[in-house]
Amino acid sequence: MDLKSSFKKYCLEKKLQINKNQSATIDLLSKFYKVNNLSLFNFLYKFLKKPKKLAFYLNGEVGVGKTMILNFFFKYISTDKQRFHFNEFMIKFHDFRHEYEKKGKNNSIEDFVEELKKTCKLIYLDEFQVTNIVDAMILGKLFEIIIKEKILIIFTSNTKIEDLYKDGLQREQFLPFISLMKTFSTEHELIIDEDYRKMGITKLNRFLHPLNEITNFKANQLFRELTKNKKFENKEISVKGRKFKIKNYYEGIAKFNYDELCNQNIGSEDFIKIAEQCNFIVIEDLPNFTNENANTQQRFITLIDIFYEKKIPLLITSNYKLEELSSSHMLTEPFKRTVSRIYELTSPNIKIA
Repeated sequence: MDLKSSFKKYCLEKKLQINKNQSATIDLLSKFYKVNNLSLFNFLYKFLKKPKKLAFYLNGEVGVGKTMILNFFFKYISTDKQRFHFNEFMIKFHDFRHEYEKKGKNNSIEDFVEELKKTCKLIYLDEFQVTNIVDAMILGKLFEIIIKEKILIIFTSNTKIEDLYKDGLQREQFLPFISLMKTFSTEHELIIDEDYRKMGITKLNRFLHPLNEITNFKANQLFRELTKNKKFENKEISVKGRKFKIKNYYEGIAKFNYDELCNQNIGSEDFIKIAEQCNFIVIEDLPNFTNENANTQQRFITLIDIFYEKKIPLLITSNYKLEELSSSHMLTEPFKRTVSRIYELTSPNIKIA
């Protein structure tokens, strides 16, 4: 069965709406697959002057089905492959580089790609975004070698290639990466009018606002119900020598104040460890965001991305309505995805384990 027929069957089985724009995306993925896997197409490409498209970059607004489509495509393809959330991929790279350079070696990027090539012919990077200068300065060389080694890459992102790391520090040094991506990627924007994650959700039972006695009572009541007959633990996690204590932890149910998670010197690796220990999380006192607290907002965006990847239900309290939360200027676009994911993770449609 070809890719398009398989996708139609998948949508029928999952009772998903088949959208013409999503179907067009499947057509482009089918072409990408054929060009990179069928010997006839590989043979013909030798006679073409334009470079072969080794990457498929799918961008679009939140909730349009990017991850759903590429998850389907990833499962459909029969080859050696690996899927990463982009944050996890960069942690893997930085860990490799740190251990490699401790040994006094210099070719850490080349050897990282060589190790990657041993296990996969295709990598899938979900939620690709560039928000810090360290990653921005590395990505050009890293992906130049990945492409040179002919490892296929598929991406989802909320941002067009040309807008990546927009307004970032020393962005001029990042432009060669954008040029590389433009040259070797099939870029496609998926446009759909509705955010499918919000459809049918009329009540956000677990996003409580404003902060007052009523919402405080409701939040504490639900937390007591969830932790009833569960054992309290002094849970501590350790990441690369950093210690982090989960003060309110009951057999997978945890409660945090926003500042505990996002106003501390912790990041992706710590959030992944927290997610591994929890199946329901309460976050209290979510603030509004401006340019003044952009650093904590970036941590919060990363936090929600990781909790969403792990499908952890949330209860959040805030002084602000979810749809009225503002953002720092630089993070406006990725924060749209965060808000959409909070809609889903706090909705009645997400079951509490």
